[in-house]
Amino acid sequence: MRALLSLLLMLGLCLPAHAVLPGEMLADPALEARARALSQDLRCLVCQNQSIDDSDAQLARDLRVLVRERLKAGDTDDQVTSFLVARYGEFVLLTPRFGWHTVALWGAPLAFLLIGAGTIAASLRRRRLAGEPPPAVPLSDDEKAKLEAALRS
Repeated sequence: MRALLSLLLMLGLCLPAHAVLPGEMLADPALEARARALSQDLRCLVCQNQSIDDSDAQLARDLRVLVRERLKAGDTDDQVTSFLVARYGEFVLLTPRFGWHTVALWGAPLAFLLIGAGTIAASLRRRRLAGEPPPAVPLSDDEKAKLEAALRS
């Protein structure tokens, strides 16, 4: 029984927690599905690393209500997103749009990958060009005698 309870508790902790209140939900299931999809892609401006769908902050609730109002008014998903970006800036998007001002954000992973690959290639090339170390030069008779004397003392 204990194992079953702990399993249910672990499963409950793994499920995403949605902060949408029943009073916020739309009666039309298609509109509600669109609202939920949009809410998952919009950043809570208070929590910053949560979507407004997951956040309990009052501003996130206000944004969820605003999204639903815009959808009921007949706006498309792009129009709702554009309205929120115009009002709050690109920061409201969890996944920023690709543009001239976000090139560094989108290009940085590729740049780091290319720099890493170049570093590895240069290192391998340097090793290959270095080849094997030069052969050891045998000791002369005088050096052998000095070494044996040093080892005896």
